[in-house]
Amino acid sequence: MNEQARCAQIAARIKSLRNPKNIAGMARFGISSKNTYGLSIPTLRAMAKEIGKSHPLALLLWKTKIHEARLLAGFIGDPSELTSSQMDAWVADFDSWDVCDQVCSNLFDRSPLAWKKVFQWVKSEKEFTRRSGFALIAALSVHDKKATNAQFLSLLPLIKKYSHDERNFVRKAVNWALRQIGKRNLVLNKAAISAAKEILSQNTKSARWIANDALRELQSPQVQKRLKEKEKP
Repeated sequence: MNEQARCAQIAARIKSLRNPKNIAGMARFGISSKNTYGLSIPTLRAMAKEIGKSHPLALLLWKTKIHEARLLAGFIGDPSELTSSQMDAWVADFDSWDVCDQVCSNLFDRSPLAWKKVFQWVKSEKEFTRRSGFALIAALSVHDKKATNAQFLSLLPLIKKYSHDERNFVRKAVNWALRQIGKRNLVLNKAAISAAKEILSQNTKSARWIANDALRELQSPQVQKRLKEKEKP
């Protein structure tokens, strides 16, 4: 079966599993109901495992504009085959935070282009493009085991700079990025806490929320204990 036929078969399968109750529930969490069929992430992950990696198929699934097909595309795409223009095109198509976050944390963050894209996307005035930059920071903080402290320290000025952005999908991603950097190790924890205190002094509604929420987690006994245990030889 060729990839076009596989794509049509997968799209039909998604439509056959339509769950109106889930669609309504997703909408309450700010997930777009446009071209959405209400399949859960565990269901889609199981489908992705069954399908296997295929970048050509991922590109075809993306073009269907089906919400779940785009999530699947993020799961089955090959990061080594991503091009700069394709990443920009997909980001331009983002219209729901879950697709943004899943694609950034399952595919884009594995690309050699990921770090370059962070600095590009956070500068955009488009809400989901800027969110993508910060979602990518959060994902890299968890998944890029080879990245240095210096690389993450270079991202803190971006977090401080854009903490003024009041748009819900941006401020939540800025907060997410700051918290994930601060949970990577003790050195970055200290730096993230310092950055959060600087953000707090900006005294805007968005900055106060980002900083207070991050400080609550990063200074918590649970996080401090985990990071100290992680440092032990």
